[in-house]
Amino acid sequence: MAIVKDEPVMNIRPTKPQDIPALRSVLDGTELFPSEMLPDMLSDFLSSSEGTDIWLTYEADGVPIGFCYAAPEALTEGTWNMLAIAVLPSKQGLGAGGAIVAHLEDTLRKQGHRVLIADTSGAEAFSQTRAFYRKAGYTQEARIRDFWAQGDDKVVFWKALS
Repeated sequence: MAIVKDEPVMNIRPTKPQDIPALRSVLDGTELFPSEMLPDMLSDFLSSSEGTDIWLTYEADGVPIGFCYAAPEALTEGTWNMLAIAVLPSKQGLGAGGAIVAHLEDTLRKQGHRVLIADTSGAEAFSQTRAFYRKAGYTQEARIRDFWAQGDDKVVFWKALS
């Protein structure tokens, strides 16, 4: 008789203060940005119900393993920027990233927003990130040379939400 392991219980929800330690571990593992920055970045979202930014946490079996952060683009009508997405390296490739992006897109679509963009690096180290956006239906819309640093281009991906 084969033993069948139960599938993990997955949940995507707004980020909570108690998620910070686990999400800092995600950042330490991915090196997306220094994890020390996370509490300050989250402070307005966690302290105000009137903010416009969206922070989503992806949890598996009650443990946060990833997050997504998006904000409206200033001076636009219905355009948002997905400023960060990260999944614990040991959990990458299992669908968490795609699920959290789809959740963000659905949330924005239901609110009547039109466009979601995502910025990333053109460096070789980010080739998987660029492939991820393409797989999720994003179009490479722009490349700004030497944006992040000399030789490190900014690559902008675009997706219509309607």
